[in-house]
Amino acid sequence: MFENLTDRFENIVKKIKSKGRLSEEDIDSILRDIRIALLEADVALAVVQEFVANVRQRCLEIEVSKSLTPAQQVIKYVNEELTAILGGEQLKISYASKPPTVILLAGLQGSGKTTTAAKLGRWFKQQGRHPLLVGADLARPAAVEQLRVLGSEIGVAVFSEPTDPVSVARRGLEEAARVGRDVVIVDTAGRLSIDQALMDEVRRVSVAVQPHYTFLVIDAMTGQDAVNTAKAFHDTLELDGIILTKVDGDARGGAALSVKQVVGRPIAFVTTGEKINEIETFYPERMSSRILGMGDVLSLIEKAEAEVDQQMSAKAMDRLKSGRFTLDDFYGQIQQMKKMGPLQSLVSMLPGMPKEVRNANIDDADITRIEAIITSMTLEEREEPHIINGSRRSRIAKGSGTAVTDVNNLLKQFSEMQKLFKSSGLMNQFMNSSPRRAKKKSKSGKSKR
Repeated sequence: MFENLTDRFENIVKKIKSKGRLSEEDIDSILRDIRIALLEADVALAVVQEFVANVRQRCLEIEVSKSLTPAQQVIKYVNEELTAILGGEQLKISYASKPPTVILLAGLQGSGKTTTAAKLGRWFKQQGRHPLLVGADLARPAAVEQLRVLGSEIGVAVFSEPTDPVSVARRGLEEAARVGRDVVIVDTAGRLSIDQALMDEVRRVSVAVQPHYTFLVIDAMTGQDAVNTAKAFHDTLELDGIILTKVDGDARGGAALSVKQVVGRPIAFVTTGEKINEIETFYPERMSSRILGMGDVLSLIEKAEAEVDQQMSAKAMDRLKSGRFTLDDFYGQIQQMKKMGPLQSLVSMLPGMPKEVRNANIDDADITRIEAIITSMTLEEREEPHIINGSRRSRIAKGSGTAVTDVNNLLKQFSEMQKLFKSSGLMNQFMNSSPRRAKKKSKSGKSKR
């Protein structure tokens, strides 16, 4: 998400940094570049105008700072204004004093509501909650069955019945109280476009369940149509927040940068892929940092904390430190890394990554190829890679459906990695950058993004 906008803003930031002092003409030129970049990202015109006006006003009132040059202050203002139009502060979920906390999902057909309901169910479960998914989308064939399959995958119960959406939603609340569920997520029906029947149905469901949070699920790839959809639903339901789906496929990001300003409601979550774990809490400040090419270390750390088996990683680190890190250990680390999502999205969170690396087509198929090669080896070969001679390499290549050169490359890269990590300085640096250490430093203020 925001790949195009990030590229443009990186060039703008370089332009600003190249100047010691900024004249009014320099500021006008910079703001013109920003305006074009935002419009090309499909940001609503009114939002662009307000953003540029706010940055201009602040730039013309730049005060002398002991710690920041005028150019640095302009970057700071741009970052702060980007954060503001993205929502300012993260939307924090408050739970009902008398459970269950009710979440109502609304949106058009195809926006990803049902999958998002399951992703939210998993997210709440990770927060220590006991959610219940309620399938009130009775209009789309197999919607309830899809929810049941996803619910089974994440270990979250699903309630539905073949009556009517309002009855299902109401009975879902009763079921949650009966079995002791403290969060209820209601999946409602959508349409291909907004119509009165859709609005009437979702309004009646809302009246029946009295949700604590009403989230509109919208497809980020629809651009300004997403903003128009949000306005229409907000007029009917009084939304509490937005969930943007398919942001991994939206290189422009105009919907995310427009919806808060136009609708007046924050983005609560974004989904970043098709996998059930690919949902993130939306942090405006962190997203602004990503847009400006500054990375997002905190989100990367949280992904690692949530998805990686810390005990397994600790054992692997101990083996690496002792010089006994094997291909089996390497394979285990690959499995842990895959839980965190596509490699491309992880790279985008790293600060200071060159544009060429960040925008490179990082193919997860390469990881699949490595896995196939390792699993085609015997246990002895994984433990002692140096015994893999020519005939063994041919057998491994045939068994993994790869070429001998692929096997050779993997063994060479693994050998080089082992040599690098035997250096004590590199090892200490690696160990000190572990998720728990980094998180601890960020909390204490000793480490800054």
